Amino acid sequence: MHVTFKLFFIVLCGVFLAACMGMSLGSSTNNHPDPKPAEEGDGYMLKPDVKNINEHLEYEGRDLKKIYFAGGCFWGVEAYMNRIYGVSQVVSGYANGKGKNPSYEDVIKGDQNFAETVEVTYDPERVSLDTLIDRLFQVIDPTSKNKQGNDVGVQYRTGIYFTDPAEEKVVKSAIEREQEYYKDTIVTEAQPLENFYKAEEFHQDYLEKNPNGYCHINLNTANQFAIDPIEMDKEIVEKLSK
Repeated sequence: MHVTFKLFFIVLCGVFLAACMGMSLGSSTNNHPDPKPAEEGDGYMLKPDVKNINEHLEYEGRDLKKIYFAGGCFWGVEAYMNRIYGVSQVVSGYANGKGKNPSYEDVIKGDQNFAETVEVTYDPERVSLDTLIDRLFQVIDPTSKNKQGNDVGVQYRTGIYFTDPAEEKVVKSAIEREQEYYKDTIVTEAQPLENFYKAEEFHQDYLEKNPNGYCHINLNTANQFAIDPIEMDKEIVEKLSK
């Protein structure tokens, strides 16, 4: 009887320990959901050799808007955002720091508090601000302070900087929704844009010029999103899709 109870106690403790470990593992996971595989009716999936759908679209005369994203090294963020349907242009630069016209050497010192940032010009009829923010969260760790990938420093912090006060609610609501996927607190900044200075030409389209250059972002992620084109784009998008 005593032996039976002892065995039962050992088994019970094992089950309890396993359950606790499972809870611990689950709660420690920071997990923005991956893009869902496209299903029929979701939209178009581009052919593998089409890297940037926007190069094939017309943006002249469109009512474009701008948003500013900091997500670590701007080389990768720029290349990734360039591939999102509805983005007409992306420029690498330095934002929300102290001083004027900083050089890259100034920025990496960290004392001026600039963030490596990309200026994203987009067509809101093709892609919403909410969608762009979601795309950003797909490739950054918003709970990591002053660090993304192998890059460490205040210039590598994450942030969303807006110029239209009406966008503040959209940005902050998106961050609140994103927090549901994380145990740790999101530290991505949501602030008005104070300043933005274009980076040196060396940094513009860096990964286009240097395909094997360092990048902390998996650029193939951009190819996992189905495209639901506006009417004027349907013919060309269908032609370039699988």
